[in-house]
Amino acid sequence: MAVDLVIDVENTPGVLAEVAAAISDAGVNIAAATCLGPGDRAELHILVPHGEAVRHSLAISHLAVTREREVVVVDVEDRPGVLADLTRKIAKGGVDLDLVYVATRNRVVFGASDLDGLKAALA
Repeated sequence: MAVDLVIDVENTPGVLAEVAAAISDAGVNIAAATCLGPGDRAELHILVPHGEAVRHSLAISHLAVTREREVVVVDVEDRPGVLADLTRKIAKGGVDLDLVYVATRNRVVFGASDLDGLKAALA
């Protein structure tokens, strides 16, 4: 199982380094990360294999996970059209995605409120 952690932070220089260091201090490898937030606040999405150690380490650093959920991670070939092929399958399954980002080692992360439907569409 892969977990997408959302960490709401003040959008200032060095905040990503602070979050990454806290996760590293927990001994957890970040498999993917994306950040949204052109304004004063930013929302970091961090993909980790489990969230407990990360939540604890972030709390020590006065940071907090604001949301956490299971996501589907798909190994993909690095070639044109892969994302189109996968999202067509998901659409044919009637699943509405609410999260997509790329992870290390040629993987794509998908999130949806209908996680079972998403898994079935990608099977």
